[in-house]
Amino acid sequence: MVVDGIKVVDATLRDGGLVNDFYFDDNFVKALYDANIAAGVDYMELGYRADKKQFDPKDFGKWKFTSDEDVWNIIGKKNPNMKLSVMADVGRCDFRNDIGPRKDSPIDIFRVATYIETIPEAIEMINYISSQGYETTCNIMAISKCTDEQIAHALYVLAESPALAVYIVDSYGALYPKQARKLARLYHQILAPAGKEVGMHAHNNQQCAFANTIEAKDMGAKWLDGTAYGMGRGAGNCHLEGLLGYLNGKKYHVDPILQLIEEWMLPMRESGIEWGYNTSYLLTGLTNQHPRTAIAATKKKDHQFTEQFKFLSYQ
Repeated sequence: MVVDGIKVVDATLRDGGLVNDFYFDDNFVKALYDANIAAGVDYMELGYRADKKQFDPKDFGKWKFTSDEDVWNIIGKKNPNMKLSVMADVGRCDFRNDIGPRKDSPIDIFRVATYIETIPEAIEMINYISSQGYETTCNIMAISKCTDEQIAHALYVLAESPALAVYIVDSYGALYPKQARKLARLYHQILAPAGKEVGMHAHNNQQCAFANTIEAKDMGAKWLDGTAYGMGRGAGNCHLEGLLGYLNGKKYHVDPILQLIEEWMLPMRESGIEWGYNTSYLLTGLTNQHPRTAIAATKKKDHQFTEQFKFLSYQ
């Protein structure tokens, strides 16, 4: 299988951190780092660079804030075979004070996450972070809530920015493969003439995350996100092991991630940390709703799915 130009991004610590408030054992983080390198993963996302004035560090693990010092303490000497990423949310990152020059940092790329209505703020962040020497992408969240006209306008604006790629982010797990193909085609048509690439970040509410990812790839998406054992908010994400298995060959290898799952992910699940598909998440995906109600229902072990569906249908 030809994988030229593909960039596989592991988002386990970042999206998975939304499940456990970013409390990851250092030994797990190092094991994930080593496994990703052995698997041929191109980028590893370590977490967020959140504003400590907005989020109390006492309430979160360190990967909510992902300092350069914490990264160096994990990786020691940087391996040139894999780049490191951090996500910066519009409105939740003090980027001018908390993101210094790239020459002093182990981080290679910042992925700026935004909603469609905050694209101007995202452009400001992308311009500043790029001026510090970093690569950047833009992740447009909750894309299933946007019209084609809104998306096209945002893409034309972002095509003029320094961002290397713009992501389709199926935040609510509401997309089906046909829709993923349509969006990837639209993104590619607008971005490619400007030399920009397309990314796909899928959630698994309707068990379409893997399918949507490979459908987007077939329509030209080059940046493909996955997480080990699908670990991520709510229903989780495209399984990294599935994606690597699909791309398996000279560059990508699934075996290191399978070993990581055996040694780390299964015990993590057994410890009580919960993520992955269930019927409540299916219902929020079906109704194109934020998964907050499904997260609450899952915590309460509320299995009144008919009532949940009625409630969501009238939102």
